[in-house]
Amino acid sequence: MHTRRDFFRTGLTLGAAACVLPEISKVFAAPASSVPGTTEKPLLSAVRDGTRPAMLDRALADFGGIQAFIKPGQTVLVKPNIGWNTPPERGADTDPDLVGHLVALCVGAGAKKVAVFDRTCDKWTDCYARSGIEAAVKAAGGEVYPGNDEDYYREVALPNGRILKSAKVHRLVLESDVFFNVPVLKNHQGSLMTACMKNLMGVVWDRGFYHRADLHQCIADFLTFKKPDLNILDAYHPMFRNGPRGRSVDDVVEKRMLFASRDIVAIDAAGAKVLEYDPAKVRHVALAGQMKLGVMDLSQVDVRRHAMA
Repeated sequence: MHTRRDFFRTGLTLGAAACVLPEISKVFAAPASSVPGTTEKPLLSAVRDGTRPAMLDRALADFGGIQAFIKPGQTVLVKPNIGWNTPPERGADTDPDLVGHLVALCVGAGAKKVAVFDRTCDKWTDCYARSGIEAAVKAAGGEVYPGNDEDYYREVALPNGRILKSAKVHRLVLESDVFFNVPVLKNHQGSLMTACMKNLMGVVWDRGFYHRADLHQCIADFLTFKKPDLNILDAYHPMFRNGPRGRSVDDVVEKRMLFASRDIVAIDAAGAKVLEYDPAKVRHVALAGQMKLGVMDLSQVDVRRHAMA
């Protein structure tokens, strides 16, 4: 585990509630015509019924494999949700097997360094340990970094944000060559749901401003500054209630799904449907779609569906 000094020296049981697994073809509308003004529809890989690592491999194949994102010698940031001091079966954090597998793929592709961090809600050292993510990252050849000190963050301008005009962003986001966003899908009492867009709050120092101003608009505004190179959504057992922390394993429902897309709005629209929400009712998703920061209408997305069982 890296301390603040190390950072600056280096530069950087499944839910008891059972349900019938929905068919992916029923979760998403069938793709239609191309998005007006674009040459092709954004790609969304939707995989079900495998282990998380196997589903990730299948999803990445739709994009040309991990090598489509990483060149040998590049630095990589993997940003999971590690916000809560809870065990993996509670579904509050991204699953460690998924994070560890992604890190191993990056190392295998020749990445010079693979860094993992989150600006946690509970004590960061406890979150990193109890989630299992720290151990998984280290075993895979990656490094974990803290996000709990303002000195790690640099002020950036967001001239195209409607409300969020500037923010202090973690140095790893600014300095890494490749950025993977790897949240867990869950209900959120403040924003209805949390998935890929909201996971990016974990790279910003002053999250309080989001809540004081307009949470949903600020979530959308951040995308005017930075979008990840790929978003990977852990929807194996999403939390359907009492999010974002959850109270017990009874809050998660086994779905055995994983999604991947470069389009952060499209993937969050898919996540909303898994949680049985209308994407247009998730305000930050709707706002990002209105701002043309991605495609919310899944009929305008090239959805590649894969059932592994």
